[in-house]
Amino acid sequence: MKLSLLAIMAASLSGLIVMASVIPGDPGAPAAIGDYKVLDPISHGDLTIFPVVSTRVHDTSAFITLDEGIRSGEVVVTEVGNLHPAMRRRPPYVQRPYNSAEVNRLVLVNNSKHPLILLAGEVVTGGKQDRVVGKDRIVPAESDPVDLSVFCVEHGRWTETSANFGAKGSVMLQPSVRSKAMADQDQQKVWDEVGRSRTAMAYAVAPPANTGSGTGVGGGNGSGSVGGVGPEQHGLTNQADRLQAYAQLNSTTSYAKARDNAVVKQQVEQIVQPMQKSYESVIKQLRNQNAVGVVVVVKGRIVWADMFASGALLDKYWPKLLDSYATEAMTASGQKGEAGIKDAQAFLDNWQARHEVVDSEPGLYRQRELIGDRFKAFELTSLLAKAAFDVHLSKMAD
Repeated sequence: MKLSLLAIMAASLSGLIVMASVIPGDPGAPAAIGDYKVLDPISHGDLTIFPVVSTRVHDTSAFITLDEGIRSGEVVVTEVGNLHPAMRRRPPYVQRPYNSAEVNRLVLVNNSKHPLILLAGEVVTGGKQDRVVGKDRIVPAESDPVDLSVFCVEHGRWTETSANFGAKGSVMLQPSVRSKAMADQDQQKVWDEVGRSRTAMAYAVAPPANTGSGTGVGGGNGSGSVGGVGPEQHGLTNQADRLQAYAQLNSTTSYAKARDNAVVKQQVEQIVQPMQKSYESVIKQLRNQNAVGVVVVVKGRIVWADMFASGALLDKYWPKLLDSYATEAMTASGQKGEAGIKDAQAFLDNWQARHEVVDSEPGLYRQRELIGDRFKAFELTSLLAKAAFDVHLSKMAD
């Protein structure tokens, strides 16, 4: 790989971050390139997923996820300034001079005996504001407190609801919001996209505009629908419930609370349930083919892909990933496209990047951002001695 003089100097000074340009054919593409095969799609309404199988799989049993760590109590996430010795099992620890809470910083301690995987887009709720993890990374087992770069997904609140954070409802940001945190790394853009998504949810559950009683809300295309999803499609007959849900969605700034709204959950479930049944049927037949990921298509347009080092790791994240894809389909707008299996395969085969940014913690992990024509991709690679392989690869259509 060809590095600029500036990149080499930066690497030698920090040992952590390298910026480089990638030329076509350069071995800067993900290690699994050419190993991914897209299978026939599973569809429901505006959501289509293409299962992806790979010739390579790895043993990921040594890792734990954020949900597993928080559920066991062995992973603690807290505001900067709230860290105290009781959160740390392995003394002695010299605490850094953390001061007051900050919007874009949290502190995490992994007290488990397993390395922890954090995925960009995972929402933690609590503290002074709900936050979302800004990038994929690995936290070592029995770690010292780690500074996390995060983004707020609850604009306006700055009062503590709890000292520590939880992964309420295993929420993963939908792709359109997730991309603002991962690729743009811009707090205002994250807030803006959360606002657009929340508004779209509100219109999707609103009563029809013309109800005959004068209490209709309407919106979007004038029929209380967004992205082709109208109230008549989510099976709700109680107009009072719709009005209450609409009011609640318009009164909160929290992405997690919007996703937790009972009517939104019902709408998402109507997409998720048939997709899950079809997916389980397909995956059951594909166990020996190493199903490790999916390409996501919304309204006939490719929007995202997630691939993992093993089917077991995909299984752990699958419920909240599918919910995030379904929420994207529920809130999508615009004209329909016609992406098929050949388009999905071409999307996975294209890794010709014109620019690359590498963020690395030696001996622990490397994260690479690949920027190409009409795509951005993020590759998380474990550098641990007994688990040196690509852990997660996400790719977004640009």
